[in-house]
Amino acid sequence: MMKNINWKKALFTALIIVILFGFSGCERIKAAYSKNKDTPADEKSEGLVFAVNTTQAVKGPIQDYLALSGDIIAASTVDTYSDAAGKISKLYVSVGSRVRKDDPVAEVDPSRPGMEFVHSVVKAPVSGTVVALPAQLGMTISQAVPLARIAGGTGLEIRLFVAERFISRISMNQRCEITLDAWPGEIFNGRIIEISPTVEAASRTMEIKVGVENPGARLKAGMFAKVRVITERKENIVKIPVGAMLNRFGEHYVFVVESGSTPVVRKRIIKPGITIDGVMEVQHGLSADEEIVVRGQTLLEDGSRVNVIERLALLGAK
Repeated sequence: MMKNINWKKALFTALIIVILFGFSGCERIKAAYSKNKDTPADEKSEGLVFAVNTTQAVKGPIQDYLALSGDIIAASTVDTYSDAAGKISKLYVSVGSRVRKDDPVAEVDPSRPGMEFVHSVVKAPVSGTVVALPAQLGMTISQAVPLARIAGGTGLEIRLFVAERFISRISMNQRCEITLDAWPGEIFNGRIIEISPTVEAASRTMEIKVGVENPGARLKAGMFAKVRVITERKENIVKIPVGAMLNRFGEHYVFVVESGSTPVVRKRIIKPGITIDGVMEVQHGLSADEEIVVRGQTLLEDGSRVNVIERLALLGAK
């Protein structure tokens, strides 16, 4: 009987001890939580430093564009025809030959079996360059078959087709930037000189023509060109790499570095504008020359300490 009483007494004592320790632990946890909750971000991250890469926001122009492509063609071409049907007996020109108006292009022999006729001389209707020569010696032609195609003058154009959804962004004299594989790294200028009044029903595209500046006559008809039609241009705006911006819970923001013995970052709410080729306009919330985090920002909070591993080149710097 005495043994049962002692056993129960020991069990009761152990239970009281467990309960007391439990309350004591809860109080410690609660106190620690309260302290952590009331601690500023700067103190919470006191021992944590994040490695980041940064760059500077810059001020400059940004432009939106439509990317199109097409072949360069001569601004004006004229086909040359013979006044008589017959066999081509002589050619005076070749592709690339320069001719003046009324220069001889070819001779056609209109003779028939048993009948001899004077050869007919085909003359150039305009001055220019021979860009195509379908005629071959010995070929029999009619008056409806062109012997040569002559490009008048030195003007060049690019024929392009714009999708229907972009038509509202096209207007006469719009500036264009033209690049070609034949001249890598160079940009040639042009402007829209003609807009079709109709849209092709089958393709839902509208034809436009771009007049091309051709300094040094380096561009040739038949070359393939890539064209940027500039649809919008803004000057003196603040711009940053688009990857620097974070978007959470409807907020757009970046982290700005505050310099010091140990740099910290500050969360800055911004309003983004247009984004072109990985570059984003910042309409407000950021100034030019401020240093922003572009890599390693996903784990940051306002007040986080950082170690700048690399400062990347400014936007547009060569």
